[in-house]
Amino acid sequence: MSMAKGTQAQSPALHAADSHDLIRVHGARVNNLKDVSVELPKRRLTVFTGVSGSGKSSLVFGTIAAESQRMINETYSTFVQGFMPTLARPEVDVLDGLTTAIIVGQERMGGDARSTVGTATDANAMLRILFSRLGKPHIGSAKAFSFNVASISGAGAVTVERGGEKVKERRSFSIVGGMCPRCEGRGSVTDFDLTALYDDSKSLSEGALTVPGYSVDGWYGRIFRGCGFFDPDKPIRKFTKKELHDLLHKAPTKIKVDGVNLTYEGLIPKIQKSMLSKDIDSLQPHIRAFVERAMTFTSCPDCGGTRLSEAARSSKIKKISIADACSMQISDLAEWVRGLKEPSVAPLLKALGDTLDSFVEIGLGYLGLDRPAGTLSGGEAQRVKMIRHLGSSLTDVTYVFDEPTIGLHPHDIQRMNDLLLRLRDKGNTVLVVEHKPEAIAIADHVVDLGPRAGTEGGEVVFEGTVEGLRASDTLTGQHLDDRAKLKPAVRTPTGKLGVRGAGTNNLQDVDVDIPLGVLTVVTGVAGSGKSSLIHGSVSGQEGVVTVDQAAIRGSRRSNPATYTGLLDPIRKAFAKANGVKPALFSANSEGACPSCNGAGVIYTDLAMMAGVASTCDECEGKRFQASVLDYHFGGRDISEVLAMSVADAEEFFGAGEARTPAAQKILQRMADVGLGYLTLGQPLTTLSGGERQRLKLATHMAEKGGVYVLDEPTTGLHLADVEQLLGLLDRLVDSGKSVIVIEHHQAVMAHADWIIDLGPGAGHDGGRIVFEGTPAELVADRSTLTGEHLAAYVGG
Repeated sequence: MSMAKGTQAQSPALHAADSHDLIRVHGARVNNLKDVSVELPKRRLTVFTGVSGSGKSSLVFGTIAAESQRMINETYSTFVQGFMPTLARPEVDVLDGLTTAIIVGQERMGGDARSTVGTATDANAMLRILFSRLGKPHIGSAKAFSFNVASISGAGAVTVERGGEKVKERRSFSIVGGMCPRCEGRGSVTDFDLTALYDDSKSLSEGALTVPGYSVDGWYGRIFRGCGFFDPDKPIRKFTKKELHDLLHKAPTKIKVDGVNLTYEGLIPKIQKSMLSKDIDSLQPHIRAFVERAMTFTSCPDCGGTRLSEAARSSKIKKISIADACSMQISDLAEWVRGLKEPSVAPLLKALGDTLDSFVEIGLGYLGLDRPAGTLSGGEAQRVKMIRHLGSSLTDVTYVFDEPTIGLHPHDIQRMNDLLLRLRDKGNTVLVVEHKPEAIAIADHVVDLGPRAGTEGGEVVFEGTVEGLRASDTLTGQHLDDRAKLKPAVRTPTGKLGVRGAGTNNLQDVDVDIPLGVLTVVTGVAGSGKSSLIHGSVSGQEGVVTVDQAAIRGSRRSNPATYTGLLDPIRKAFAKANGVKPALFSANSEGACPSCNGAGVIYTDLAMMAGVASTCDECEGKRFQASVLDYHFGGRDISEVLAMSVADAEEFFGAGEARTPAAQKILQRMADVGLGYLTLGQPLTTLSGGERQRLKLATHMAEKGGVYVLDEPTTGLHLADVEQLLGLLDRLVDSGKSVIVIEHHQAVMAHADWIIDLGPGAGHDGGRIVFEGTPAELVADRSTLTGEHLAAYVGG
């Protein structure tokens, strides 16, 4: 008895299940990580900081989230795993205490022409069900309101077996879909601008065709002259209807010219196959320019761009069709849905209302459900992906965010912080990769990686609280309280670029003069119309070079040397010095190691299990044939050159016997954007988001243009790198260029010569110019949200 009392008197021991309150990572070696070991508290908000390329994403996404997802996939049967992406186990010694990881990355949403904000978030699916139940007149099931389902009907005889006998029966079927038959649910129809294909005042012999590569001196001239479908010496404007049809649209037809069998095909189908079937970003610049000039995308005349059939548009609830509902601003649509009091569909109305309210809460109430998903910025896409998690009842989940403040005005960052804290307070572990001081400030725990980028990074340089980080001597700690100052003097414009009556998206007939020869920053809250103004009215003009946020594509065979065009002058230099062909010095061409085809590794596919990559024994990972490595230039072979960093290569090609001005120019641009530490042969797949964007900027700097448009160039940049970016922008302006930057970062605003602020709000509450002038005037004025935040930032 006394023993029992003694046991009760003791304090209750910690339950074994409650001891697992840490995520333990030991010996992580993914990408550039150097045996990293960290212990992260669960049910807390941990922020990962460090310069771009220091290893943040490798630790958070490549190690913790990747292993969590791999282990979840392994819980399925091998049959199901065969249909899932295969994930290799990250290079790490111990990974303990993992929970289910939900990744909300910053990849743009699919650019498929049929994908919209509504289809990507299930809001459209719920609207379709709503209209199929309440719409008058009733036209069919939810499919009848979907622009991805075509109406089909058919009938015929089918043979069925009954009681051992085969019986023929007549069957018919019909599917009522909501797709507009004219544009096939795309909302726009494509057409050719014939004036971009030929000059109708000339004959074919006189060179009437203006399509790149279609010269009358070559094969095409021979085919056009010998086909017999039209007179090649007659001006095109004098062609009969049939002759013009044969020139433009004739189906592939076998012909014989000078005894040679050839195929003649009309100009338009030929261009569609050779140019339009390819991704526009992969085309050569002159062909891309032709395609953009020759193709016209016009709103479908039958559906008015709504993508829906006439029947789908005819069914209405309270005088609103589904097309009207999708074109409404989401904040307005949420109000309309709340006004529908219909007990028969009450659960559906509640679910739809909650989804729409989530849009408003997350700061995307200005979008419409019909907005194409491919037109969303990286930040908008990330927030759209967050919507499905906001109302989730799941707890003890690890949410992983990649720079959730991208594309957010300082005014909106507080709202994002509240959402992250709300997810944490529900009992979840929140891991955030972030650069903005306002977002770092809310962390319970901070992990700072560094000390630098690439091979000079990959180590944990600080772990602890925000206050501890501020007091530390790391690069992030030093720059955490950085505040840019307003420039004492601004440059004088050399001219102006006039924009008149801009009405793209939510712009309200905007007239503005953008000064030239200076650094102009276009700012405003998310959704105020910045991108609509610049991309809609400035980009695409003659002499304008646009560096947008689109991701750069690249396989594991692509590297900084191939992407920037640096390999061409290097190959030519090697070929000239050794008297051989340039193709020998390409690992994707004749110089490739025959054993691994120039990949450097041999991949073994293990079906539903992760494939194994082993270094090629023959070339030892160098990717080239042994005979190619006998050729030297400046005392180095091609594999040694590709193993150099940008900074070393710039020195190597800048002087001495290896001097190659063409290569040095490209390397100089890469160093200018802060990529001096990158290895020339490093696969593009291993680069971080910030590194890829700067690589893209380096390639665009070579283009001949007087006006540079940069779309949020601080994305993925550490506070220390922003300084370097500002130096680069100054050099561009000082060299005689005009630079227009769409940006929310206050340091860039403070550094501007001229600011154009849009607002005052988002969506139909924005689209107007609320301020034009110098940063000092904006701070003194404080009449806009941007002015208030910039004043607080510079201490004005």
